[in-house]
Amino acid sequence: MNEMAPLAAYLPFNRGCLKNGFEPAKRGAVAGAPKGRWLIMQEQSVVVGTDGHEISLPEGERPAGFDAATGEPACLGHCGDEAFWVLALPKDAPLPPGYHAETIVPMRGTKLPDDLLTLGGMAAQLLWWESTSGFCPRCGDATTRIVGEWGKQCPRCAYEHYPHLHPCTITMIRDTPNRRVLLARKAEWAPGRYALVAGFVDNGESLEGCVRREVMEEVGVEVGEIRYVGSQNWPFPSQLMCGFVAEYAGGDIAVDTTELEDARWFPADELPIRPSRHSIAGYIIANFSRL
Repeated sequence: MNEMAPLAAYLPFNRGCLKNGFEPAKRGAVAGAPKGRWLIMQEQSVVVGTDGHEISLPEGERPAGFDAATGEPACLGHCGDEAFWVLALPKDAPLPPGYHAETIVPMRGTKLPDDLLTLGGMAAQLLWWESTSGFCPRCGDATTRIVGEWGKQCPRCAYEHYPHLHPCTITMIRDTPNRRVLLARKAEWAPGRYALVAGFVDNGESLEGCVRREVMEEVGVEVGEIRYVGSQNWPFPSQLMCGFVAEYAGGDIAVDTTELEDARWFPADELPIRPSRHSIAGYIIANFSRL
């Protein structure tokens, strides 16, 4: 195990991996007409240009050829006086010459550099929030933006709500004395694909409590020591993945077949998975599977 592994905070999709003093636009956009760099999202892809074989965002005033974009531009944030603007483009809208859509989904082989991947993920979350926060969840009235915040408020009943992040745990289960790792798979996955055990945190539950419950519910074993590794914002559509390593404490595998198809122990040096380096699962496997 690499005890000196870099902090998971610098994984893509975490704002901490952006440089040059990026500031989110909670307090609004820079003054003047929309101008800067453009994150034009087409479902789970960002529209980019290729100039000298380098992937780049459109720059300047609102780029021409994207008249099919829905809604007004939304400001994501700024680096100094340069603003980043977000537009949503329908799935089937054609792109003007010189542009192509690049996926932000790591499992689909994204080619985006980490900074554009992170900005694309943040843009996707902003659009998701805007698409789900237009009406009050309490009384159904149209909401308005709270000054200086991402949150929305209902002018009728005064209810406030803010962007929803759903906490999840993702855990590597290690049997260190026997140098093996427990992995699981879902029936709908590609043949031979296995993964770490993951699940959503319940009401009234700590992160550590979620680890123990999810492991017991899904694969039927007990864990002892639980070590927090790091976290990653995961914009599909709006999760916070909290990574852990847990030591096996006993019990036989008992698969919850409503959730999984299979779970089994694998030798630590022969794991059948190579998750993307962009994910916290890949980070955990790369740094904590060497027993």
